[in-house]
Amino acid sequence: MKIVSWNVNGLRAIMKKEFAQSIEALAPDVLFLQEIKMQDHQLTEGMDLREMGYCLRMHSAVRKGYSGVAVYSRLEPDAVYLGTGTEFDEEGRVIRLDFGALSVYGIYFPNGGRGEERMEYKMRFYEHYLAEFAALVAQGRHVVICGDFNVAHEPIDLANPKSNEKNSGFLPIERDWFTRLLGQGFVDVYRRQNPDKVIYTWWDQRFRARDRNVGWRIDYFVVNEALMPYVKEAAIYNERMGSDHCPLSLTLDWPAQPAARLGYLPLKVPGEEEA
Repeated sequence: MKIVSWNVNGLRAIMKKEFAQSIEALAPDVLFLQEIKMQDHQLTEGMDLREMGYCLRMHSAVRKGYSGVAVYSRLEPDAVYLGTGTEFDEEGRVIRLDFGALSVYGIYFPNGGRGEERMEYKMRFYEHYLAEFAALVAQGRHVVICGDFNVAHEPIDLANPKSNEKNSGFLPIERDWFTRLLGQGFVDVYRRQNPDKVIYTWWDQRFRARDRNVGWRIDYFVVNEALMPYVKEAAIYNERMGSDHCPLSLTLDWPAQPAARLGYLPLKVPGEEEA
C-alpha cells in the first residue's frame, strides 16, 4: 500500500499545474491532500480523478476558500471518518481511513502564527489528537499520521533555525509536542531512515525560497513503533512542483483487499490474556 500526502495550497489551483500527471507518476493507492480551499459543490468534471480509478472524499472548512482536507483512494477502506466530532471539525482538518487494524490519518495541523488565540487553538488541537492517537494504539490498532504538521522538529529540519527560534513552526512549545508524540511510541519515519539528511517539504513563496532551497521540513509520516517492520519505503519528492509544499510517501506491506485485512497485524492490547 503506497500512501502519498501533499499540501496542495488549493486543489483548484494545482489542478492547473499538471496535478493529474504528478499523481500518475507518483501512483499512490491512497492520496491525502491538505489545504484544498474548496467545498464539494465547486468540484468540476475530472477533478475526482475517477478515470484513474480513484474515489474522492472531502472534508471542507465551513469558511469558503480556507483549509480543508481530501483523500483520493483506489482501495476500499473499511471505514471513513470526516473529522472526529470536535470543535476543530468546522475548519476541515482531519480525515481518517481504516483498513482492517490500520487507521490512517490525513491532517492539516493549524498554523499558530496569527496571534496568541491561534497558538492556543493549535496547542489544543495538538493535545487532542496526541491523546486520540495514543488511545487507538492502546486499543490494539496501528496508526499512520500524515500531513502538514506545521512544525519543524529539529534544527536539521529548517534552513535557518537560529533566526526562527521565536517564530511559530519552530517554537519550543510546538517542538516539545512533537518530541512527546515520539516519546509515546511513535516514529518520524523519514528521519528514522535518514537521520542526517537535510531535505525540506515547504518553501516560502514570498521570497522565492524554493529557488534557493531555503525551506522547512514540516510534512511528515508518523507511525506507531510496532508498524515499523512493515514499512517498505519513505520518500520526499522535493523536485515535484505545483505547490509551496512537495509530496511525500510511505509504502507499507499491508493488504489491499478488504478480506485479506481481517485480523492482519493486530496489536496485543495491554492486559489481554494469552490465547
